[in-house]
Amino acid sequence: MHIGGFLTQNARNFPERFAVECEGRSYTYGELNTAVNRLAHGLISLGVKKGDKVAIVMKNSDHFMISFFAAAKIGAVVVPVNFRLTANEIQYIFSQSDTVLVLCDSEFEETVNSARETTGVSSVIVVGDVAGEGNLLYDNILSHNEEEPNVEISEHDDLEILYTSGTTGRPKGALFDHDRIFKVSLTMLVNMELRKDERFLHLAPLFHSAQLNLFMIAGVILGGRHYIHRDFHPVKALQAIQDHEITHLFAVPAMYNFMLQVPNVTDYDLSSIRRCGYGAAPMPPELVRKSIAAFKTDRFFNLCGLTEAGPGGILLDPEGHEQHLGKSGKAGFLTEARVVHENGEDVKPGVVGEFILRSETVMKEYYKKPEETKSALKNGWLYTGDLATVDEEGYISLVDRKKDMIISGGENVYSAEVEAVLYEHPAILDAAIIGLPDEVWGEAVTAIIVLREGAEIDEQELKSFCRQKLAGYKVPRRIFIEPQLPRNASGKILKYQLRQKMNELTQSAN
Repeated sequence: MHIGGFLTQNARNFPERFAVECEGRSYTYGELNTAVNRLAHGLISLGVKKGDKVAIVMKNSDHFMISFFAAAKIGAVVVPVNFRLTANEIQYIFSQSDTVLVLCDSEFEETVNSARETTGVSSVIVVGDVAGEGNLLYDNILSHNEEEPNVEISEHDDLEILYTSGTTGRPKGALFDHDRIFKVSLTMLVNMELRKDERFLHLAPLFHSAQLNLFMIAGVILGGRHYIHRDFHPVKALQAIQDHEITHLFAVPAMYNFMLQVPNVTDYDLSSIRRCGYGAAPMPPELVRKSIAAFKTDRFFNLCGLTEAGPGGILLDPEGHEQHLGKSGKAGFLTEARVVHENGEDVKPGVVGEFILRSETVMKEYYKKPEETKSALKNGWLYTGDLATVDEEGYISLVDRKKDMIISGGENVYSAEVEAVLYEHPAILDAAIIGLPDEVWGEAVTAIIVLREGAEIDEQELKSFCRQKLAGYKVPRRIFIEPQLPRNASGKILKYQLRQKMNELTQSAN
């Protein structure tokens, strides 16, 4: 069955069951399916065909959910876009993905209009009261036709392009079909023992593969209840858990940290929570312990996956937390994981190697990037580029990232992309980007720069310079000026030395 078919099935089996609530708008499964079908026919009337790429640039909302399933039901390929990106960054995604239509919130309309220039985007649909010249209002394209779209869809038809980034800094689109995404959701249903009466609170962005595929889609397949928050606010999140008796929570470490900082956190009744998941960034063991105490449950899961697997990878289950807190975990349902030498042989316990995965959830390919696909997918295994060790009991621990990726507040930041912007500044001769541990964000984007002879630079001016070209979360939070950068014989910067030195400087300053 295709992904949209699960919603259709639920609408037939239990049309009166509560499905979703967001900002006062609520739907039963019958009503949600009707809303999806009306939008689906509206998209068809605009000329969207099976296989066309449809981008969604929205914050979390019922409109995001409806847009996703409407596109899925007509065989379109959904391209979720990070709404925090600049117009230049979004333009690349529209162009590279062959996007033909965009659904966006009104607050992002101006950015989308700038981004669509020189791309193949023919229509922009705006959720709001007013749409700019040439764009269409969401409510105005809804069809009166509430029937199921007459589009034949196979589980092997394409469903999503999820954008990640590589060492070059240019995003790559991981392509998935309906079958792969169903199996991504299935792994969560099994690994976390999710039930049909689950109450999901959606706090992390739905453009992220974790919240989208692991929990929104999995929750719809189950027929669970969904409560969607447009923006994360720690007090509102705690209140929602209490008021709606939320049973399942997924959040990035920074969100847990902010919720624990609420002065009267112990006054909230969080006893309905059955299990908590965390991921997308390193979560310090002490924060895990404090979260377990606050939520009064030891059913915590460390979900350590990557976009190219849907996301999928390894997980540390509650039992693993008892003896192996701080480790990444073991392979879950439908997944195999290994740590290997460059020759493909398994490393011995304690030896660093590359973390690789094999699963039916792994992407088909990087869209229109055959060389990158060939490099990542070898003999049925996904080579992640992450460095890891494995212990005697088979628990894997990620120790570094070949891609030099930084995860700050749950957002992926790739050093090469930020470095490219730094090199555009006239005062900078040399530059490196690393991640340093941060109690709030997990990792802080940190710039180490070498100035040109006689040049001076103001820290705030440099941050403003970067902000003009990068999303806010990519802008360096810390800046260090050094006389030179350490390099190996081939000229590559030795970032592990920089991390060690800057950690020591930060600790001594504290």
